[in-house]
Order: sequence, then C-alpha cells, then structure tokens
Amino acid sequence: MKFYSPLVGLILVFTSLSALAERNFLVDADWLSEHIDDDNQVILEVRYHPHRYYTIGHIPGAVQVQRFKDLGDNQGNPIMRIPSQQAFQDTLRSWGINNDSTVVLYDDSSTALASRVYFLLDIFGFTMNQVKILEGGTLEWTAFEELTKESTPVDPGKVTLKALDQRKVIEWNDVYDDVVSRRDSKIVLLDARPHDMYTGKVIQHSIMAGHIPGAINIVSLDGTETQKWVSEEGLAELYSAIDKDKTIYAYCHDGFRMSLAYVQLKSLGYKDIRLYNGGWSHWGNRLTLPTVEGEKPYAGDYDL
Repeated sequence: MKFYSPLVGLILVFTSLSALAERNFLVDADWLSEHIDDDNQVILEVRYHPHRYYTIGHIPGAVQVQRFKDLGDNQGNPIMRIPSQQAFQDTLRSWGINNDSTVVLYDDSSTALASRVYFLLDIFGFTMNQVKILEGGTLEWTAFEELTKESTPVDPGKVTLKALDQRKVIEWNDVYDDVVSRRDSKIVLLDARPHDMYTGKVIQHSIMAGHIPGAINIVSLDGTETQKWVSEEGLAELYSAIDKDKTIYAYCHDGFRMSLAYVQLKSLGYKDIRLYNGGWSHWGNRLTLPTVEGEKPYAGDYDL
C-alpha cells in the first residue's frame, strides 16, 4: 500500500487542474468595464446579424466586424476561405489596430464568431497574449451596462502581420490524402457541426449530406452554455476522445464553429490543431468528393 503526504496530494491536485485549461484570454463584463477606456485598446463586435450593431447597439467604443465580408476571401469559393495576409492586414488597420494594441473580441454567438477573428490573428502572427475574448458577449454586458448606437470613430492603425502559418491550415487534398486515403492513425478529423448535419439528417450550406469519411463529431458549441464556456472539466470531457498527442484536422460549415473548436482545444493544451480552409462549404459542394451519412466515421464502401 502506498501513502501520500498532504503536500504531495495538493501538488497532484494542482497539477491536474492546471493541466486542464489555460483561459487567461477569457474576460468578463466587469473586466471590460474596468478597462474600457484603456489606451491602445480596440474592441471588436462580431454579431451574427451585423446590422444590429446599429439597430440594437454595441458596447461603447466597439468597432463593427462584418462576419462574412471582413473574415473571409471575398473573391474565393467559398467566400469563407482564409483572406490573404495583405487583405486581413488592411482590414485590421481599418479597425485601428497596431502591433501593440490590446484587442477585445465579443459576439452574440457563444464566442464562435469571435473565435474566427482570434484564429485569423493567430495564424498571421499577431501577439496573442494581447487578445481577449469577452465571455457572455452582448448578453453578459447588457446585464450590467448599456449599449450605444453611436458609431465608433477610428484612427487607422499600422499593424504589420506575418506570413500565414501553414502549420495551422489544411486544404481538401490534405484531408483526402491523410484521412480518407491513408487513414493516418496520428490524425483525428473533427467535424464541429451540429450532429444532425454530421449524420446527414439535415443538409445545410452544401449539396451533399453527411460528413467527410473518417470524421468524428464533437459539436464545439456544446462547450458553451448561455453564451459562456462550460467549466474546464466539462470542456476536457467534451474532447476526451482525442488524445493530446494527435494532430487534429477540424472543419465546420464556414469557419466559425471550427475556430471555436480551435480556441477550445488550444486552451486545453492540444498543440497541433489545423483548420480546413473552406470547410464543409467547400467539400460538401464538390460532387466528386466522397461523403458518409449516419453515425459512424466510415460507412459503406469506406467502412471496408
């Protein structure tokens, strides 16, 4: 029989908890209220319906982000492919962002939309310890503070982005080669969409139903509740089927739910997470690419 001293027990508990998650980038309404007038801070609002920036209002000082136009490749197919470094840099400058800016992101969609901005900042080399996400978004803020309908004047910024980090992005041929064809055991293909879309019961944003052969379904929005993230333990349980030594290829419809998965997994200590550029809006609209319907990752000819 082994005996542990109380000190050893405390160390084990602390190690276990600290290994669960790193959430310093998540802030609450009290934090933002205290820091709202900080110098060199830029607050960005990414609403599901962007017109509500004007019709319902926004947090004082917030700059509007139009979730499709500003966060994708406007000339791409689909349009939510990753924008070029130059295009996104120009967009950030139009929001008043500099290299040393603190950037606070919020949305009305359980941080899924804010996560897209977070991911783009990350892959283009922005200093991520300067980026915060407001938990609870507009719901949390309006419980204590008021919104405004006055537009925020912006002085153009001078941020300079780095080249796209190719280690965090994959294309359809990477998925086809590594997962569909070779079935690389070191890779987990993660479908972050709602379950009915994964099985093919519901078809949305595509011609084809179902999922990419080999994908497992973990709904990233299940890691949120009433616009906030679930507990660290709950989030770890949600992704418990994925070992931390795996490379994760994640996708959703158009870039938001998979970006939320990216931020969630990163907070849990997963190191190698890559997002499918274009996602299901790309794969599910290519009639020659294979799909699987039902509950299993592989089925039919792809189950052999």
